[in-house]
Amino acid sequence: MKTDANQPIGVFDSGVGGLTVLKHLIQEMPDEQFVYLGDTARVPYGNKSKQTIEHYTIQCIDFLLGFNVKAIVIACNTASALALEIAQKHSPIPIIGMIEPAAHYAIESSLSGNIGIIGTRATIHSQAYEKAIQTYADTIHKEAHITSIACPLFVPIVEEDWVNHPAALLIAKEYLSPLISKKIDTLVLGCTHYPLLKELITNILPDITLIDCGYTASKIMTKMLGIHSNQDSSSISKRIQLFTTDTVHSFNVIAERCLGFTLQDPINITTEVLEHHPSEYAKQSASVKY
Repeated sequence: MKTDANQPIGVFDSGVGGLTVLKHLIQEMPDEQFVYLGDTARVPYGNKSKQTIEHYTIQCIDFLLGFNVKAIVIACNTASALALEIAQKHSPIPIIGMIEPAAHYAIESSLSGNIGIIGTRATIHSQAYEKAIQTYADTIHKEAHITSIACPLFVPIVEEDWVNHPAALLIAKEYLSPLISKKIDTLVLGCTHYPLLKELITNILPDITLIDCGYTASKIMTKMLGIHSNQDSSSISKRIQLFTTDTVHSFNVIAERCLGFTLQDPINITTEVLEHHPSEYAKQSASVKY
């Protein structure tokens, strides 16, 4: 696919978790420009209906399209599970989600075929990961034994920067303990917030392979765009535009933890902008130089 170096790549998530995906995209393509939208006013998506998630996703896609992006990454497993197809039909440019790349990597990584999946309620109830993993396993003639668990409180733990709070450990043990008896050797982190809980998770489930969907998606995007990086990561922070739909007091702390460098404060837009004129607002903002 022929790309224009002056066109940014769009990334959106329901909150700050998508920054873990942005991290991998930057590592793969450090000389690219990025526009990130975190729909923090309406997080989490995981407890909302399919219709609502589709509605929100199209609004976020339209906002990013206003920046003349060349491709979009849906850095949200819930939106990927429930709204990727409608987003791809709606968009004139390529869009990738989180599910397929991570599912393939999980099968290829597991020696026993015992694979765990954790995610939001909506992602788990959609069975998108189970279907993708089983389909790929059948294709390569490999057995897969899948155990899925919804962990809805993990997102607010990350959003509130409670990762190191004692309550986080208690909640994690409650969610993850059933996976111990399943003897899984691979765990899909089926939410982009969850990589920020890696240390917490491995304390409970040591010696397993964690599948970071942001890492696998970044590999697919790089290959799809045919980008060969010069590895010039200087001043990358100046080539990132950040937008959120509500103020997140811990945003900069989480962003620095994810990316390893300090970013400017995100620009706050209202959900009314996304509801009524996302493309127009974005086109005005796109005039700002990186």
